[in-house]
Amino acid sequence: MGICDGRTVIITGAGGGLGRAYALAFAAEGANVVVNDIREDGVRAVAEEVRRAGGRALANTGDITTVAGAQRIADAALTEFGDVQVLVNNAGVLRDRMFLSLSEDDWDTVMRVHLKGHFCLASVLGRRWRDQKKAGQPVDARIINTSSGAGLQGSVGQSNYSAAKAGVAGLTLVQAAELARYGVTVNCLAPAARTAMTESAMPEMVKKPESGFDAWDPMNVAGIVVWLGSVQSAHVTGRCFEAKGGELSVADGWRTGRIIDKGARWQPAELGPVVDRLLAESVPPQRVYGS
Repeated sequence: MGICDGRTVIITGAGGGLGRAYALAFAAEGANVVVNDIREDGVRAVAEEVRRAGGRALANTGDITTVAGAQRIADAALTEFGDVQVLVNNAGVLRDRMFLSLSEDDWDTVMRVHLKGHFCLASVLGRRWRDQKKAGQPVDARIINTSSGAGLQGSVGQSNYSAAKAGVAGLTLVQAAELARYGVTVNCLAPAARTAMTESAMPEMVKKPESGFDAWDPMNVAGIVVWLGSVQSAHVTGRCFEAKGGELSVADGWRTGRIIDKGARWQPAELGPVVDRLLAESVPPQRVYGS
């Protein structure tokens, strides 16, 4: 018996890397897996890998960046498995350049895949879960979004990616608050692992070691994703987990720090010492990646 027995999960960007690891790990815990990716060879290979291991999988190359495409993905999953309980938004793309070198297309492509891609399937499935709940049917659904350390702390040369991933973290908070009434939890993950994206961005850092524990193996991250998709995680929502190797933590986002209240309007000329005091008493910011 697995912790996801009988549950169906749609995993985007599952044709390799982290998505492949998630697909194999979910299947090992009894889930039906929809392997979605635009890479047809990848999704077919991963789906076959799941089947060889005794799991059930559907290969799907639907477009996550339009609501119509997302509806077709959901319909295929429903036709094959009858229902969907879990969505893992994992698909991503990089267009890395320093901010002043970014083109409009660099910006739009990353926003479309990461941010709009997180919206479309969640919207389609969320409406279905809402309707099920209103019809008196039990709903115990999960959305697992993918943020990034770049989205939580910034990353030099990745302003488009960092902005999109910060947006995903903010989206997660709102989804968790709004969808709780329908039996849906929403969490996000900032994973660190060896993928096509990280191998292109930082190949030496993520290189597989010749011996010992491989901290960058994507399977290291899969455990928390599967647990978040299981029935055991119903009490956890609106949180962002960071995972790498054997490390797991919960990220704390922007929080209100010390408040200095004058009781009247501040004048510009008097604010210098006030701001200096607030900064001196605040938690120092973490180092921006690449700075």
